Amino acid sequence: MTELQGRIALVTGASRGLGYATAMELARGGAHIIAVARTVGGLEDLADSVDSAGGSSTLVPLDITDDGGVQRMCLAIHERWGGCDFWVHTAIQDSPLSSAASIAPKDLDKAVAANVTAASRLIRMVTPLLVAKGGTAVYCRDDNAVGKFSGSYGATKAAQTSLFESWSAETSQTGPRVVSFSPNPMPTALRARFYPGENPALLSPASDEAKRLLATVMV
Repeated sequence: MTELQGRIALVTGASRGLGYATAMELARGGAHIIAVARTVGGLEDLADSVDSAGGSSTLVPLDITDDGGVQRMCLAIHERWGGCDFWVHTAIQDSPLSSAASIAPKDLDKAVAANVTAASRLIRMVTPLLVAKGGTAVYCRDDNAVGKFSGSYGATKAAQTSLFESWSAETSQTGPRVVSFSPNPMPTALRARFYPGENPALLSPASDEAKRLLATVMV
């Protein structure tokens, strides 16, 4: 993809699953990846794979609920690259399976902090970086988030989606471009938590979904 050559792509939640696969697809296309995740080992694995594919990356071991850390990261992106061309947000905090009547407050607090508060903070701080480059943001929908024993995840994922939908509507004329992506079910740790008896061989590989996501971005 010559359109990606030399572009700067911020991927939050890049150490596994769809985030990892999307970072790889972007790197293969020539984009420089700013990979953000809490899992250092996963980020190092990603960097090795990106290097092997002839790409380049900058690793940011960061919990997106760390307000100061996110501010420092965005300032560093501005100072080094002047902005970013893409932001792909795949980071998500799941919660233990629980009935709505027995959700542990600490589990709900963690989900709200990562899935809602951190998403709002990232939108606020990444917006000027994208505007500077005429960039595009991609967020992931989960149309199956509502169901039994997934109230904490489902509620916070719905709130996150609402934030991104509002942002998309508000910037449709001015930029940045904000688009949604609905991945098919993939054999991820999150999926396995909610569907423990499911055969992963019947699910869509994250690499295939990453290709679909990139097709959405490049429209």
